[in-house]
Amino acid sequence: MPKMKSKRSAAKKFSLTGTGKVKYKKMNLRHILTKKATKRKRNLRHSGILSEADSAKVRKQMLPYG
Repeated sequence: MPKMKSKRSAAKKFSLTGTGKVKYKKMNLRHILTKKATKRKRNLRHSGILSEADSAKVRKQMLPYG
């Protein structure tokens, strides 16, 4: 049986923590930053944790060895 391939787009967007949770970078921090509040931009810097319902799908289909 050959190795399973992971979806490369998902591998670039998501990563797994040590406990198996799916980590991602939050959106809305690329451009048009002048109208966004400083507090909002500061909170967007931190990575987010995907919900359990969504992370099960990402782990199974997109990152098979995760």
